[in-house]
Amino acid sequence: MSAARRAVAAGAAALVAAGWWWRKHPSACPYSQRFWVEAPHPLITRQRLRRLLEPRPGERVLEIGPGTGYYTLDLAEWVGADGRVEIFDLQHEMVDHTLLRAAERGLANVGGIQGDAQSLPYEDGAFDAALLVAVLGEIPDQDAALREVARVVRPDGRLVVGELAGDPHFVTVRSLRRRAGAVGLRLERRDGPPFGYFARFER
Repeated sequence: MSAARRAVAAGAAALVAAGWWWRKHPSACPYSQRFWVEAPHPLITRQRLRRLLEPRPGERVLEIGPGTGYYTLDLAEWVGADGRVEIFDLQHEMVDHTLLRAAERGLANVGGIQGDAQSLPYEDGAFDAALLVAVLGEIPDQDAALREVARVVRPDGRLVVGELAGDPHFVTVRSLRRRAGAVGLRLERRDGPPFGYFARFER
């Protein structure tokens, strides 16, 4: 085997090993690498999210893991001035970044705090809807996070989860449906193929 082929093979093996390591060690995308969450999101687009989430003016929505606000700013506009978007992220840098972007756009209906999604600091039934986009697989205890989301969403509320293949923490539809069902969340419908989808659950 030539040196070039050996180098390619070694590179491919390193990528596979890195991907395997990331799957076995869930963690959030570091703020220093935020370019990953700021890049265009194929398949899990803002338009597709809006179609499935069906946000209404005046609603209160929780976004867990907003990154730097890829969906947040549009979401704030969808719920309008009488609505509210609460962002919640493990990294305070992500929260601060998104709140600054919201302020720069003149959006006064976005608030946020830093914390662990496995224990949400909100009252039962506090939100009309919640969303986690390319986030669930980063949480060490996905079941605990879904249980907490189910708790803070009102009884007739909804949860939208977005996933995109290529993410080392990608969660399959099958796994998501099983975990969500165990905490009382019923899959209502899905938008997009299995490798890039939004799934809507209802309580």
